[in-house]
Amino acid sequence: MVTRVPMTVPGAERLREELDQLKRVERPRISKAIAEAREHGDLKENAEYHAAREQQGFVEGRIKDIESKLSVAQIIDVKQLPETGKVIFGVTVAILNLETDDTLRYQIVGEDEADVKANKISVTSPLARSLIGKEVGDVVVARTPGGETEYEIVGVHHL
Repeated sequence: MVTRVPMTVPGAERLREELDQLKRVERPRISKAIAEAREHGDLKENAEYHAAREQQGFVEGRIKDIESKLSVAQIIDVKQLPETGKVIFGVTVAILNLETDDTLRYQIVGEDEADVKANKISVTSPLARSLIGKEVGDVVVARTPGGETEYEIVGVHHL
Protein backbone atom coordinates (compact mmCIF):
# COMPACT_ATOMS: atom_id res chain seq x y z
CA MET A 1 0.00 0.00 0.00
CA VAL A 2 1.31 3.44 -0.95
CA THR A 3 1.39 5.98 1.85
CA ARG A 4 -0.10 9.24 0.63
CA VAL A 5 1.78 12.41 1.61
CA PRO A 6 -0.33 15.54 2.11
CA MET A 7 0.69 18.58 0.08
CA THR A 8 -0.93 21.95 -0.55
CA VAL A 9 -1.81 23.10 -4.07
CA PRO A 10 0.92 25.81 -4.09
CA GLY A 11 3.46 23.29 -2.75
CA ALA A 12 2.70 20.82 -5.54
CA GLU A 13 2.85 23.61 -8.11
CA ARG A 14 6.30 24.72 -6.88
CA LEU A 15 7.56 21.13 -7.20
CA ARG A 16 6.12 20.84 -10.73
CA GLU A 17 7.80 24.13 -11.72
CA GLU A 18 11.14 22.96 -10.32
CA LEU A 19 10.78 19.63 -12.13
CA ASP A 20 10.04 21.43 -15.40
CA GLN A 21 13.07 23.72 -14.92
CA LEU A 22 15.34 20.75 -14.23
CA LYS A 23 14.11 18.77 -17.25
CA ARG A 24 13.82 21.58 -19.80
CA VAL A 25 16.74 23.84 -18.81
CA GLU A 26 19.25 22.18 -16.50
CA ARG A 27 19.40 18.72 -18.11
CA PRO A 28 20.16 20.05 -21.63
CA ARG A 29 22.65 22.62 -20.27
CA ILE A 30 24.58 19.92 -18.39
CA SER A 31 24.51 17.53 -21.38
CA LYS A 32 25.98 20.30 -23.53
CA ALA A 33 28.68 21.02 -20.91
CA ILE A 34 29.62 17.31 -20.82
CA ALA A 35 29.82 17.17 -24.61
CA GLU A 36 32.03 20.28 -24.69
CA ALA A 37 34.28 18.90 -21.95
CA ARG A 38 34.65 15.61 -23.84
CA GLU A 39 35.91 17.52 -26.86
CA HIS A 40 38.81 18.81 -24.77
CA GLY A 41 40.38 15.35 -24.72
CA ASP A 42 41.69 13.36 -21.72
CA LEU A 43 38.76 12.93 -19.32
CA LYS A 44 40.88 11.75 -16.36
CA GLU A 45 42.28 15.20 -15.71
CA ASN A 46 39.38 17.25 -17.08
CA ALA A 47 37.88 19.21 -14.15
CA GLU A 48 35.06 20.66 -16.30
CA TYR A 49 33.97 17.16 -17.28
CA HIS A 50 33.99 15.87 -13.69
CA ALA A 51 32.11 18.96 -12.44
CA ALA A 52 29.46 18.57 -15.16
CA ARG A 53 29.06 14.86 -14.35
CA GLU A 54 28.66 15.69 -10.68
CA GLN A 55 26.01 18.29 -11.54
CA GLN A 56 24.29 15.76 -13.77
CA GLY A 57 24.13 13.27 -10.88
CA PHE A 58 22.65 15.91 -8.59
CA VAL A 59 20.03 17.02 -11.14
CA GLU A 60 18.99 13.46 -12.00
CA GLY A 61 18.70 12.63 -8.29
CA ARG A 62 16.55 15.72 -7.68
CA ILE A 63 14.32 14.85 -10.67
CA LYS A 64 13.76 11.34 -9.27
CA ASP A 65 13.10 12.80 -5.80
CA ILE A 66 10.49 15.28 -7.07
CA GLU A 67 8.78 12.70 -9.30
CA SER A 68 8.61 10.31 -6.35
CA LYS A 69 7.12 12.97 -4.06
CA LEU A 70 4.51 14.00 -6.64
CA SER A 71 3.57 10.38 -7.31
CA VAL A 72 2.54 9.83 -3.67
CA ALA A 73 1.20 13.33 -3.00
CA GLN A 74 -2.34 13.81 -1.82
CA ILE A 75 -2.91 17.37 -2.98
CA ILE A 76 -5.30 19.17 -0.67
CA ASP A 77 -6.96 22.44 -1.65
CA VAL A 78 -8.08 23.81 1.70
CA LYS A 79 -10.14 26.52 -0.05
CA GLN A 80 -12.45 23.76 -1.37
CA LEU A 81 -13.11 22.34 2.12
CA PRO A 82 -15.96 23.55 4.33
CA GLU A 83 -14.87 25.94 7.11
CA THR A 84 -15.73 24.15 10.33
CA GLY A 85 -13.42 26.02 12.71
CA LYS A 86 -11.36 22.85 13.13
CA VAL A 87 -7.63 22.82 12.56
CA ILE A 88 -6.88 20.56 9.59
CA PHE A 89 -4.06 20.22 7.08
CA GLY A 90 -3.62 23.32 4.95
CA VAL A 91 -5.39 25.85 7.17
CA THR A 92 -3.76 28.96 8.57
CA VAL A 93 -4.22 28.97 12.32
CA ALA A 94 -3.89 31.96 14.64
CA ILE A 95 -2.74 31.00 18.12
CA LEU A 96 -2.21 33.04 21.27
CA ASN A 97 0.80 32.16 23.41
CA LEU A 98 -0.74 32.21 26.89
CA GLU A 99 2.61 32.97 28.57
CA THR A 100 3.72 35.91 26.39
CA ASP A 101 0.37 37.13 24.96
CA ASP A 102 1.92 36.98 21.48
CA THR A 103 -0.37 36.00 18.63
CA LEU A 104 1.24 33.78 15.99
CA ARG A 105 -0.09 32.66 12.60
CA TYR A 106 1.03 29.46 10.93
CA GLN A 107 -0.13 27.53 7.90
CA ILE A 108 0.03 23.77 8.42
CA VAL A 109 1.71 22.27 5.35
CA GLY A 110 3.52 19.13 4.15
CA GLU A 111 7.06 18.38 5.31
CA ASP A 112 8.65 19.59 2.05
CA GLU A 113 6.77 22.88 2.17
CA ALA A 114 7.64 23.81 5.75
CA ASP A 115 9.38 27.17 6.14
CA VAL A 116 9.22 28.73 9.59
CA LYS A 117 10.38 32.11 8.24
CA ALA A 118 7.32 32.11 5.97
CA ASN A 119 5.10 30.94 8.89
CA LYS A 120 4.58 27.50 7.36
CA ILE A 121 5.00 24.58 9.75
CA SER A 122 5.13 20.90 8.93
CA VAL A 123 2.07 18.81 9.74
CA THR A 124 4.50 16.49 11.57
CA SER A 125 5.93 19.23 13.83
CA PRO A 126 5.12 19.08 17.56
CA LEU A 127 3.10 22.31 17.37
CA ALA A 128 1.04 21.22 14.35
CA ARG A 129 0.41 17.78 15.87
CA SER A 130 -0.94 19.43 19.02
CA LEU A 131 -3.25 21.69 16.95
CA ILE A 132 -4.72 19.20 14.42
CA GLY A 133 -8.32 18.31 15.23
CA LYS A 134 -8.78 21.12 17.74
CA GLU A 135 -10.97 24.18 17.17
CA VAL A 136 -11.24 27.88 17.96
CA GLY A 137 -11.24 28.44 21.72
CA ASP A 138 -9.36 25.24 22.55
CA VAL A 139 -6.17 25.46 24.59
CA VAL A 140 -3.36 23.14 23.53
CA VAL A 141 0.00 22.30 25.05
CA ALA A 142 2.81 22.01 22.54
CA ARG A 143 5.75 19.91 23.67
CA THR A 144 8.84 21.21 21.91
CA PRO A 145 12.56 20.81 22.55
CA GLY A 146 12.37 24.14 24.40
CA GLY A 147 9.74 22.81 26.80
CA GLU A 148 5.96 22.96 27.02
CA THR A 149 4.01 26.00 25.85
CA GLU A 150 0.28 26.65 26.12
CA TYR A 151 -1.56 28.19 23.18
CA GLU A 152 -5.17 29.17 22.66
CA ILE A 153 -6.53 28.78 19.15
CA VAL A 154 -8.02 32.17 18.21
CA GLY A 155 -8.64 31.68 14.49
CA VAL A 156 -8.73 29.07 11.73
CA HIS A 157 -8.62 30.36 8.17
CA HIS A 158 -8.95 28.57 4.83
CA LEU A 159 -6.64 30.80 2.77
